[in-house]
Amino acid sequence: MDKKFYTLKGYQMIDKAKLTSSMEDYLEMICRLRKNKEYVRISELAANLHVKPSSASKMVNNLKTLGLVKFEKYGYIVPTEKGQKIGDYLLYRHDVINEFLCMLNNSESELEQVEKIEHFINKKTVDNMKKFISKHKGKQNQIN
Repeated sequence: MDKKFYTLKGYQMIDKAKLTSSMEDYLEMICRLRKNKEYVRISELAANLHVKPSSASKMVNNLKTLGLVKFEKYGYIVPTEKGQKIGDYLLYRHDVINEFLCMLNNSESELEQVEKIEHFINKKTVDNMKKFISKHKGKQNQIN
């Protein structure tokens, strides 16, 4: 065997610069909530992710340390330019995977499944899913 196999944790340790799954979830939700307004509050973020405000505050501070959001205690959460760019991709990735799985499973939403797998699919695979969707849109019966 020429390939090196690792556990999931092993692959995560190799790519230390990568955001954790939780960080991605928080940044994605911040950007999702900001689609309709200028800023997000901790209480709103916590409510949408079904976590305690203290947990949301801690994670937002981690994102702030990485330069992905601007945030002051009891203030507003606003993504930085870098954070918004990453957040936009996370939203795109989520939508593509959801659309792909809905097409595959002939369903309206695959939210739970998307949330479970989106962190483990790389950009090349997401791009190929998008190409597949574009090529097969309207040909639902051929897939199922």
